Amino acid sequence: MAISSNVRSKSFPSMQHPQAAHVDEQLTRLRSSEAASSSSICQRLSNLQDLHESLEKLLRLPITQQALSQDQIEKLLDGSLKILDLCNVAKDVLSQMKEGLKEIQSILRRKRGDLSAEVKKYLASRKFLKKSFQKVIKNLKVCQNNDESLVVFGEAEAVTIALFESMFSFMSGSKACGKWSLVSKLMNTNKATCEAEENEFTMVDSEFQSEKSLKAEDVQNLESCIQDLEDGIESLSKSLIKYRVSILNI
Repeated sequence: MAISSNVRSKSFPSMQHPQAAHVDEQLTRLRSSEAASSSSICQRLSNLQDLHESLEKLLRLPITQQALSQDQIEKLLDGSLKILDLCNVAKDVLSQMKEGLKEIQSILRRKRGDLSAEVKKYLASRKFLKKSFQKVIKNLKVCQNNDESLVVFGEAEAVTIALFESMFSFMSGSKACGKWSLVSKLMNTNKATCEAEENEFTMVDSEFQSEKSLKAEDVQNLESCIQDLEDGIESLSKSLIKYRVSILNI
């Protein structure tokens, strides 16, 4: 979905404005990116942080503030709250997983303790979390906004939610995409690339199901992956809070 000046209201900054053009460039880059690995997901989280910092600057422009009605401001607030909720869900899940892995790592290092019991506990937790992911993903909806003054903000919300859907699928080991409706269209998702691939999460799941192949190095890699995702989500959360404060200040 291209953003151009001919779909904007006269009062809203056109894409000729440097800040608006910068936001459009960031959206284009995010739409074309793929989230097939933890590193690419972390990079997209970083790009989303930059995007919301740019949106926050766009909101501070007098011409932007003059173009937004109270109803539009409420829509922006609702959207930002939805994404912050996703950040909190992701942080809670990653924190739970990290705690379980720390206990397993401790047993592996000390070579004493009930490893089998901890592994079963971790796998049971993973099973519950996967169901939670499926529920969250099912409830993710992006409503196409035909309001000319909110097009750029609506696209930002769509690509952000698409990232969380990719991340939750990556963490659960399920297919990276499904019936995304608007999100699929915005992200130009290729269904051929949507098959589940082995990653840090699925690799450790597989090893835990067959303890004979368990590798401490893979558990460590997963812990590092989780830490990277936590850091990226935390940074994005801070930018979203700043963005939300700017909306409230209008």
